Amino acid sequence: MNTLSTLAVSAVAAAASLAILPSGASAQATIAYPEKCKSQGMDMPKTDMSSAGMQMGEMTDHQKASMEGMKNMGMNMMQGMMKKDADVSFVCGMIAHHMGAISMSEVELKYGDNDEAKQMAQKVIEAQKKEIEEMSKWVDKEVK
Repeated sequence: MNTLSTLAVSAVAAAASLAILPSGASAQATIAYPEKCKSQGMDMPKTDMSSAGMQMGEMTDHQKASMEGMKNMGMNMMQGMMKKDADVSFVCGMIAHHMGAISMSEVELKYGDNDEAKQMAQKVIEAQKKEIEEMSKWVDKEVK
């Protein structure tokens, strides 16, 4: 599978996770990154999206939405990956990664116009949301 196809499938998968949300609701509004995954005292750098190669003003609405989702995912993933316990680091990092997939899928559902891509996005949302719930339960149970 070529890179473009892989990216398209990933984006669609992420969008699918949102389909199980009430109309107009964002997964980010309904799924919170677990507090136990956040690193205490870790100052997260503010990401300047202009370093991505173009100014935000030159981006389309879907590009801006995608960049915002990536920024949020990256900050949460870095916090989770800083956990000293390898298991906790993995699970927290994966929760953030899955939240990023949902965000990408939300962008596809909002801005995309291809029915097949939107269906893939919906599937991603459903699958990722279920896995986030499972991993969050593990974090609640295992992380002190």
